[in-house]
Amino acid sequence: MNNNEAIVVCRCEEVTYGQLRFTAEEHQCTARELKLRTRAGMGFCGGRTCRIPLDRIIEDVVSNVSQGVIPLKHQPPIRPVTFGTVGEKK
Repeated sequence: MNNNEAIVVCRCEEVTYGQLRFTAEEHQCTARELKLRTRAGMGFCGGRTCRIPLDRIIEDVVSNVSQGVIPLKHQPPIRPVTFGTVGEKK
């Protein structure tokens, strides 16, 4: 196992670089398909932290990525809130 494979790319869904790379190589998928197969980019941040690494993995692994493929978009919340705000009792 390469040291990079254990790096967590999507912190919200705890998806590692190794999982993403394996899935991308196995299925030769687009960024959207990779997101649906691994849940990377579907967490609380809506892909704000992992969208760019996901796109880079697809560019590196998939040889037939066409220029017309729309890159993965992020879904930011209306406004970011801290976990303390979400978890505080009223």
